[in-house]
Amino acid sequence: MTKTRPATQPQPLNSLFANYQLEDKGGYITQEFQDFAYRLAIELQDMEHKAIYMRMAKKVDRLILERALSFVSDANAKSKAKLFMWKVKELKEAAQPTPKPAKK
Repeated sequence: MTKTRPATQPQPLNSLFANYQLEDKGGYITQEFQDFAYRLAIELQDMEHKAIYMRMAKKVDRLILERALSFVSDANAKSKAKLFMWKVKELKEAAQPTPKPAKK
C-alpha cells in the first residue's frame, strides 16, 4: 500500500518566508561570508570590530573559525573576542605543516 500526500494549495511567495524571523542587520549584507562575520560579531559581543571578522571570514578557513567559536562559546571569559583571536591563531599555527629540515 502506498501513501499519498494530501492535496495542498500552493502558497504565495511572500508567505513562504513569514515563519523565519530574520532581523534587520542595519545595512546591505549580500555575501554569505558577510552574514557569517556579522553573526560572529554578535556571538562574541564585539560589534565594534565587525569589519575584522568580515576580513577573517573571507580569508581564514571556515573550519578554523567555527572551531574557535565553539571553544569560546564553551569558555567563560571576560573578553570573548580576545579569546577567539588567540584560538584562531593557535589553530592556524597547528594547521601549518612543519617544515622538513634541509639536507646537507
